Amino acid sequence: MSLVAMVKKVVRDRLIAHAGGIDFSHLERVPDSISWPLQRDVMAPSARLSAYRDEDPVQRLASLMGLEIWLVTGDAESRQVLNDATSYSTDIRPYMGRSGSATEGDFGGLGFTDPPDHTKLRRLLTPEFTMRRLERLRPGIASIVEKQLAEIEHAGERDGPVDLVPTYAFPIPFLVICDLLGLPDERRETFSKLATARFDISKGAQSSIGAIGGSRQFLLSEAARQRHNPGPGLIGQLIREHGDEINDFDLGGLADGVFTGGLETSASMLALGTAVLLENRELWNKLIEDPGSAGPIVDDLLRLLSVVQVAFPRFVKRDVVIGGKQIRPGSVVVCSLPAANRDPRSTAGDAVDLTRANTSHLAFGYGFHRCVGAELARIELKTAFPALARRFPEMSLAVPAEDLDYRMLSLVYGVESLPVHLG
Repeated sequence: MSLVAMVKKVVRDRLIAHAGGIDFSHLERVPDSISWPLQRDVMAPSARLSAYRDEDPVQRLASLMGLEIWLVTGDAESRQVLNDATSYSTDIRPYMGRSGSATEGDFGGLGFTDPPDHTKLRRLLTPEFTMRRLERLRPGIASIVEKQLAEIEHAGERDGPVDLVPTYAFPIPFLVICDLLGLPDERRETFSKLATARFDISKGAQSSIGAIGGSRQFLLSEAARQRHNPGPGLIGQLIREHGDEINDFDLGGLADGVFTGGLETSASMLALGTAVLLENRELWNKLIEDPGSAGPIVDDLLRLLSVVQVAFPRFVKRDVVIGGKQIRPGSVVVCSLPAANRDPRSTAGDAVDLTRANTSHLAFGYGFHRCVGAELARIELKTAFPALARRFPEMSLAVPAEDLDYRMLSLVYGVESLPVHLG
């Protein structure tokens, strides 16, 4: 289940509990008092969110059915929250009437588990994402990028603009994840359909949630299948190295976490990042002329765009003080990553500044829940952006950036399409 679906379900279940068991399962709209921080001014956080941060980086956002929700928008304050492994829980399962066991739970992976379970699972997964092991993926990533560049070129032979979302932004991270997980070719078409439907809300949230369950079940069954015949990728490697240390439920949960964390986020970064680069020809030309510029450009784009809009919600376990505010146990703390990453007190703010670009931004989170696949995402982006610029140096947006079809109020910010002219 995706983060947005989980948050909606927590809210819905609380409403049910306080409403005498009335089923609000078809409640689709999250109250504006909670959802407004997800609004954007094109690529940037909304003026309201920026003003909120500049006025006070820690504020009570809302109270919903007795649940106090606090919004943290400052860089230093967010780091304080995200680096605290003892005062908060990210385990959402107790709020949903579940113990989280493999037989009862329907969630797995790292994002919604606490130590010691989180420590055990991350210990199994982290070695698969060291730079030494990721280097083995670099030639495959370059090959995937070249294949998609050829597809763009072929699509450009027809009249009209080319949409970079289905031809470039989506297939690159999807194919990389398939290679990483070790999914056999004959199962990728099924997985691709599930992946696409997972983030398509055109048929309603229930359809999207069904697709989320479908893709998760696919990976659970793949973990069980590879238990008997381990493949060459991450799933098979974990089975070979750890065997009975990890059950199929947790293994499928880790695979689903890699899929969820690495697909939509990277696809959104590729699409939005390309739009920013095409609007800033100096950066675009720098990618063409200086291959070494890709690192700083990618990291400043990650900071400025912060496509993951909020970190995993933190459920307060004991009294904490953040930015001078005392927050009681039972409250929820939400850190806005776009606001924190543009905090002028400690970053370049809204400006592009490659001289200050570094890897310490919060785009991948912070602390022990920091995205384990951060370096893989960087490799993809540092390969894909320069390759696109070199192949199509005269590429331009077919519509102004402000007129693109943005995913409004999405926990992972992005665009539905990115039409471009190739020359």
